[in-house]
Amino acid sequence: MRLYELIKEVAETSLPDMEITGLTSDTRGEVTEGSIFVCIKGKTFDGHDAAKQMLEKGCAAVVCERDLGLEKQIIVEDTRAAFPRLCAAWFRHPERELELIGVTGTNGKTTITTVIKKVLSGFGCKVGLIGTCQNEIGDEIIPTARTTPEPYDLFELFRKMADAGCKYTIMEVSSQGLEQKRVQGCHFRVGVFTNLTQDHLDVHGTMENYYQAKKMLFDISDTAIINIDDKYGERYTKEIPCPFKTYSVSRKADYRAEDIMLGTDGVKYVFSDGKVKKNVSFNMPGLFNVSNSLAVIACMEELGYTPCKTIAGFEKIQGVRGRAEIIPTGRDFTVICDYAHTPDALINVLSAIKESAKGKVKCLFGCGGNRDRTKRAPMAAAAAEHADFLIVTSDNPRDEDPDDIINDVLKGLEGKDTPYVRMTDRREAIHWAIKNAEKDDIIVLAGKGHEDYQILAGGVKIHFDEREVVAEALKEL
Repeated sequence: MRLYELIKEVAETSLPDMEITGLTSDTRGEVTEGSIFVCIKGKTFDGHDAAKQMLEKGCAAVVCERDLGLEKQIIVEDTRAAFPRLCAAWFRHPERELELIGVTGTNGKTTITTVIKKVLSGFGCKVGLIGTCQNEIGDEIIPTARTTPEPYDLFELFRKMADAGCKYTIMEVSSQGLEQKRVQGCHFRVGVFTNLTQDHLDVHGTMENYYQAKKMLFDISDTAIINIDDKYGERYTKEIPCPFKTYSVSRKADYRAEDIMLGTDGVKYVFSDGKVKKNVSFNMPGLFNVSNSLAVIACMEELGYTPCKTIAGFEKIQGVRGRAEIIPTGRDFTVICDYAHTPDALINVLSAIKESAKGKVKCLFGCGGNRDRTKRAPMAAAAAEHADFLIVTSDNPRDEDPDDIINDVLKGLEGKDTPYVRMTDRREAIHWAIKNAEKDDIIVLAGKGHEDYQILAGGVKIHFDEREVVAEALKEL
């Protein structure tokens, strides 16, 4: 691609036009002779400091925010905002060939995006999915490292989706992805907001910053779908610039649920939008999944599919991996795997299960290392409030001592009378839970969900799939 073609929507330059062979913001990889390097300032490293070195390695030019005194520099106001727009141009603007649907919020993103993808696929559409568990192009599964990919990876993925014939791309849009401008240059047909509860304060500092980061999605969306059962969703309806529709399980809204019935294997309710009333059966348990299914119905109508058609599409959907997922045991007790890793998510899944449980609800959980420490004690308090027995263990300890993390967690149990055991090794903890299971117990493995690994010190990843660990434990019985 020629230089002027690449930068025409981003910057002007007096450099001569030339053939560009690549584009990067990463100093660690191999540099293609004739490529463009974009200087981005991060938390620990400023790409501007490496600009001269990147030219010496063969880069045709560097894009920077200030005059570095270099002959081959292109100055822009904000390199973080410029990089995704350059990536979009490099991949010939695939985002313009796709209808983008973005879902943001603390909880529910994976369920909503996955269900929308499954419903659209059931209608014969080829669909792309970008999210926490994995990326998908139709039936092809592509592993992912983060919820919202870095700009180059994101637009490369968009190009593959467009070339594969995808009409829609459904993606989870994280607060960090928005704040770091990874989706700059994208425009969303629909933006969905689920809820906002304590998480990622290690990144954003305050709930207000977290709220404002999520809000950025609605600056680049044609229309919004907002959960007004959430206080932050209610606030968005007064602040966002785009048109919006609302959904609720308890209040008057554009899309609402009535006569709700909750069960261990799913929910039933009457859908109402003021024009249509329709019975809904959704094969995922919990009041929060009533809310998630309403978000799907609302989003699908924005895409041109009637609520009745979407509701009919729910019949073929059996659930989402790691989201209130029942792990078969063949025994007289139940094991459920869920990604719940915030206080609110724990409350949601445990209260949903408790409501229809015949026996005790036992919750096995931990907290991740190198993450928001302020949610550890509230996690324990939430679990104690909604479970009959707790097994406190490790999650992804990363660079922290697992026992120090558990000590922080246990502070939330002070003054509580919910019985618990402490087991640092998560595999051992799961084995103990299975060995000590009683008739009609429901054992909730919280925190890992879809993950099939554990992250230890130094970023070391080891294989750890809770479905396999449960199977091992069952064999020992």
